[in-house]
Amino acid sequence: MNLIKLSRFDIKRYCLIIIPIILMLTFPPDLMAQEPPPRPVDVTVMQNLGFGAFSHGASGGTVTVNTDGSRVATGDVILLSLVYSFTAASYKLIANPGTVISIVNGADVILPGSNGGSMTLHIGSSDPVSPFVIPNGSPPFTLLNIGGTLTVGNSASNPPGSYSGSFDITFIQE
Repeated sequence: MNLIKLSRFDIKRYCLIIIPIILMLTFPPDLMAQEPPPRPVDVTVMQNLGFGAFSHGASGGTVTVNTDGSRVATGDVILLSLVYSFTAASYKLIANPGTVISIVNGADVILPGSNGGSMTLHIGSSDPVSPFVIPNGSPPFTLLNIGGTLTVGNSASNPPGSYSGSFDITFIQE
């Protein structure tokens, strides 16, 4: 019969291997995986940008709708209080709390008129100001308002009518 003789060195070496294995099996470590990827920003249009009714003369000017929904005019543009409402664009953004959102406005847009002519739309600032952070807590979303400025030509180049179009904004999630 063969007997295995172990030296002190061999016993220490086996203990150094076996004891950690026993401890890992007895007390398994908390396994951590990578956190899930960020949820893409969910954007819902709540209200479109509208400049309301106005009149203009020989030189034209601008109509600006601010993020708070107020509007002002320059040049010989006269703001009218008719049934056409003026509103800032409003968006509902849902994202993970703590997400940093930056806004990039697209290029100016040419808005064609229903009776000819065209006006230029320049997208304005936002409220909250870019970049901003999606807050923790309630409500679980952020309301974003965006204003704009409409450049109005003279009465010959911009006949009365409806001018419409669309503009681009990009939401960058960090």
